[in-house]
Parts: sequence; C-alpha cells; structure tokens
Amino acid sequence: MRRFIMVVCALGLGCGLAQAQETRSEEFADMPAQSAAASDALPTRQEETPAVEATVDNLWDQANTAYINGDFHTAADTYERLLAQGAVSGKLYYNLANACFKEDRLGKAVLYYRRALRLTPGNGDIRYNLSVAEARTKDHIEKIPEFFFVVWMRGVRQIMSGSAWTGLSLAALVCALALFLLYLLAQRLPLRKAGFYGTLAAAVIFVCATCFAAAERRAALDRTQAVVMATAAAVKSSPDKSATDLFVLHEGTVVRIADRLDEWCEIVIDDGKKGWLECRKIEVI
Repeated sequence: MRRFIMVVCALGLGCGLAQAQETRSEEFADMPAQSAAASDALPTRQEETPAVEATVDNLWDQANTAYINGDFHTAADTYERLLAQGAVSGKLYYNLANACFKEDRLGKAVLYYRRALRLTPGNGDIRYNLSVAEARTKDHIEKIPEFFFVVWMRGVRQIMSGSAWTGLSLAALVCALALFLLYLLAQRLPLRKAGFYGTLAAAVIFVCATCFAAAERRAALDRTQAVVMATAAAVKSSPDKSATDLFVLHEGTVVRIADRLDEWCEIVIDDGKKGWLECRKIEVI
C-alpha cells in the first residue's frame, strides 16, 4: 500500500512539473501562421537554453524601449531579430507592424498586421490598424460583393482563434455526452427532456465550433494570399518581362496567388482582375 501511494505521488509530481513547463513555453512564443512545416523548424521555449531565453527577453525589452523612444527603425530591426530566432506571436507581429507603419513601410506593415491577425483574429486593435494602413495604400480596389450570410459567418468565426474554437468544440462534446447520459439514466420526465434537448444544443455547438476551428486552421495555413512589396509593380498579360502591361499595383496591396510558373505568379485582385507578376515583388502572408 505504501509503495502504491509513493508511485501515485511521483506521477502527480511529474504531471505538475510537465504542466508548469508547458505554461512557461506559451508565455511568449505561439505557433507560426505560415505553415505546419515552418512550425517544426522553429524552437519552442522548452528547447531553448537559458542563454537563448535571456537573449529573447532582452531583445524584446530593447525593441519595446526603442519603440517608446521613437526609434522605430531600431525597434523594427530588433523585432525582426526576434522573428529570426523563432519567437513568433501575434503581439510580436503587431508591434513590428506598428514600427513599420511609423516608418511609412506600408508593404511590411500590411504584411505583419495580417500575420498578426491570423494568430489573433479577434483582436480589434490589429483589425483597426490594418484598415488604417490599407487606407494609406495607393490602390483602392472595389471588392466583388459577397453574400451577406458568408460575411456574417466569417465575422462570427473570427471572434476567436482556431485553438479557442477547438477548445469550445471539445467542451461541447463533453457536455453532449454528459447530457445524453442524463437522458438515458434519469427517471424523471423533466430531467429526461432537459437531457434530450441539452444534447441537441451541445451537438449543434460542437459541429459549429469544429467547422470554425477547421476554417481558422485553413486560413492560418493559407499560402495563396500575398502583399505587394515593391513601390510599383506592373502586372503582365503573360509570365514574360516583354509582355503587355495590364495594370500597375503599388506597395501594400493584397493579392491572391492563383498559379506559379518559375519566377512568376499569376495573381488575382479583389475586383477580379488577374495577370502575371514577378514572385520577388510580393511576399506570402
């Protein structure tokens, strides 16, 4: 009996330590938005040595101090050094975007605001600053109207991140199972009714939350959206420098990549126009 108690205590202590380490690992770094393959290459806080952790914290403090003092160029460079070390979070992208916006680097600002929004889609400050930055771009493209239900569903989905929707779906599943057991085992009719209708409601929440979580994950891993980084970029009728110029896009404009051919990308803008653009003039979100 004494040996059994000692084993249980050891297991409980091990779980507590593992949970504490996991909490520490999420204090600064989040999963990157580009792709699952990229996330495997980035170090987590658990894999870093104390020296690297100190460097990340010091760089973070230096960048924030430089931003507060109005040295936005130094702040942006320091934030980018943090990204190079694998420290990725919505707050880091947001601060970097603010620093780039203060320097009138609209392409970088729009790019980093959108990356920050992918990690924290419910953040109103990021969404507002992104709208301000996009209003400063030269290209004002009218979007093709969408069905109102699609717009409404996207707005609901973007209230929370994919991880939050996943947590909600799991909680709804547990509630649905518990309420179903209540429906099966309860003797009283009111309890059976409550269990039945509660199961239906929890099942609906589970399905909706799971769909929203999957949609947010697809959006976070989407590699088709990009931002024009060149001051001015001529969109060609074919993937050839000597081809006819169809129209010109400017820094900060968001495009969708429809196809790739060598060093060229076929892009589509919000009004439906399409053409070919050199891949080096855009950067994938």
